[in-house]
Amino acid sequence: MKEQLKELLKIEDRINYLIQLKDFSSWGNLTGFKETCGRLKQTLYDCTQEQLIQEIGKLDDSISFLEERAEEQLTPMERVRIVRSALRFSLKDILENVYEDYTELGGAGDANIDPAMLCAKATISRRIGNRPYTASVMVIGQETGHGEEFRNGGSCRPEGNDKALRFMRVAETEGVPIHFYIFTPGSYPVEEYPGAAQQIARNIYAMAKLRVPMISMISEGGSGGAEAIGLSDYRLMVTHGYYSVISPEGAAAIEGRVREGAKVPKELTEACAERLKLTAADNLRLGTIDRIIQEPQLGARRDDFAFFARIRSEMVSATDKVVLSTKSFRALRTWEFRQKKARTEDHELQVEIPWDLNSKEIRRLLAQRSRKYLGMAAQGYTDTTHPALASTTQVKNRIEQLYYNIRYDILKNHKRQVHKVIKDVSGEGSVILKRITGPITDIIRFLNTKAKKKRVRAALSHTGDTQQSSRLKKDDTYRSPLADSDRTISCPNTDKSGCKDLWVPDLFTEFAGACETCGHHFPLEYQWYLANVFDPGSIGFFNRRITSHNPLDYTGFDQRLRQAKERTGENSGNMTFTAEIGGIQLVVAMLYSDFRNGTVGAAEGEKFVRACELAKRKKRPLLAYVHSTGGIRIQEGTLGVIQMPKCTMAVREYVDAGGLYIVVYDNDSYAGPVASFLGCAPYQFAIRSSRVGFAGPRVIRETTGIDIPPDYHSARNALKRGHIQGIWDRREFRRNLHKSLLTMGSPNLYYR
Repeated sequence: MKEQLKELLKIEDRINYLIQLKDFSSWGNLTGFKETCGRLKQTLYDCTQEQLIQEIGKLDDSISFLEERAEEQLTPMERVRIVRSALRFSLKDILENVYEDYTELGGAGDANIDPAMLCAKATISRRIGNRPYTASVMVIGQETGHGEEFRNGGSCRPEGNDKALRFMRVAETEGVPIHFYIFTPGSYPVEEYPGAAQQIARNIYAMAKLRVPMISMISEGGSGGAEAIGLSDYRLMVTHGYYSVISPEGAAAIEGRVREGAKVPKELTEACAERLKLTAADNLRLGTIDRIIQEPQLGARRDDFAFFARIRSEMVSATDKVVLSTKSFRALRTWEFRQKKARTEDHELQVEIPWDLNSKEIRRLLAQRSRKYLGMAAQGYTDTTHPALASTTQVKNRIEQLYYNIRYDILKNHKRQVHKVIKDVSGEGSVILKRITGPITDIIRFLNTKAKKKRVRAALSHTGDTQQSSRLKKDDTYRSPLADSDRTISCPNTDKSGCKDLWVPDLFTEFAGACETCGHHFPLEYQWYLANVFDPGSIGFFNRRITSHNPLDYTGFDQRLRQAKERTGENSGNMTFTAEIGGIQLVVAMLYSDFRNGTVGAAEGEKFVRACELAKRKKRPLLAYVHSTGGIRIQEGTLGVIQMPKCTMAVREYVDAGGLYIVVYDNDSYAGPVASFLGCAPYQFAIRSSRVGFAGPRVIRETTGIDIPPDYHSARNALKRGHIQGIWDRREFRRNLHKSLLTMGSPNLYYR
């Protein structure tokens, strides 16, 4: 009878799992089967063994039939529930069943820097013929835990992502591959140093050029939390996992405009899960992952040992594939790889491939990684440029590349080296000459001291700040429409600073939207900056034909996009243009609030990448001015999320080439862009009274239960936390930017 009781308990667990999966018990008569199971347990000793076996067999067949039906008809939201199940496998299970042994780094259990992030040095083995082959790897991933509250469900704090970055660096130093495992609903949204956004940006920036092979496997990939360890050379995803820009509940709350604290309608949540295209099959079709790992029916669990063997095989094979792609002589190995893959599911290459790379192979690895990410999400936007013009532009760009390389990389560097040699030689010569002529020079200096002082005073009176101010002076040719209202407005700091009421025409003209008493900045439209920051007539827009569209066929989004295009006359939320400030040419990417609140999708990301490429090609500074951004556009799903590593890759290559990258935040700047290609800038500034952060107040309250103070995201607090490097007054924006262009950046810039 003990065996029958065990069988009944297993069947009961399967019934409960189906009830959790379907989120209601009436599907497939699950309630009736659960009652039958309970009745059999109560009458276990009232039946003969044959009757009990027969009843359990019928029940088992019925549940097996329902499981098969459920697997065939799985909805996206049901896959999300599978991932969130307490029975789901975790990273600890993978470490114990996939790798031969491992040593956890940074602490274990709750005695840890951040228990939600697990880092371990591990060994993984395989057999090649009759000989075992063992290799070391660094394993990094989120640990959801099995009922361990201190793991925070895999939601990492900034210190956890910092720990991950630290051991990425260790792996790079040791030259061993990194295996990433992504099990997170998203990062923990706190801003205390270094802040969630800032740390994720640092991770992505570093991963763009890590000099070792990186393989990632996604089970639960929640937005920025996933990208913190998600940029890799080969991305795997399990069949019942999900990878999304936002949780279905979060999307439903936004779409349904659900009040804070109110319950999100279940039907809307189901619909949003479908619209977000978050399944493995969807992501493979969109090109955001490279391969799918098959799971058992209704998802793998802690005791699915055959599945762990499959993970081991897939991770070894993926690492082999990445390493093999960097080799100079790889034709025969690639042939065997393909032959083995065609014969069996176990497609491990039966040839020993060392996983350490030499310098040439590292360069190929980095080049392949760059091409991979810069080419992503091409189906997420449209470029209406005529094919003939596009071909002409490509030729022009290549000619420009050659011209600027010769002019600045060769001729200018040669000239600089010649000047250095002349200066060094003349310096040595001057020392000798000084010893000979020293006494005579001292007599002449003594006689002409007074005359020299007069000449110095005269020179100072005609140079310096006066000349610089004249250069930066700019006529006010733009009048804000906000100034047309004949009324007064109160400054929000009146009680604290005693500010007077401001007459609107004055406020939005000569005061530049700033309170004359306390300096509080009222929001201004982006056109004000175009007219008042850059030299008159110097702005030249480019890539305006790159157009946002609806790649996921998200319900209702076509109409919203059409309205945004008609209202703004633009095709995306990112304006890219060339401009001048005090005669210095620069490239500008502007995210502005009028177009979908400055959210970033595939079109915006592509325009940003091309702006980086233009600035890199012409050796010009790059300014990212964020008039406002609400984060990644949820209606584009992972095609939006992938802009985080894609744009960061472009920034990294531009900065490594010696470019000067400056970010200026204004109004509200939140989420994915701040946690990637904006937050990784070496020079970040904020306009006074702006707000900068990872998540808004509502998300923080709902995620952490903490009611944050009103100034939590203020520019002043962002400066205290080290997120930005300074606060600029709008009235001094032009002057401060010009000063930055003159004092920051490498000698490789064209005007140095």
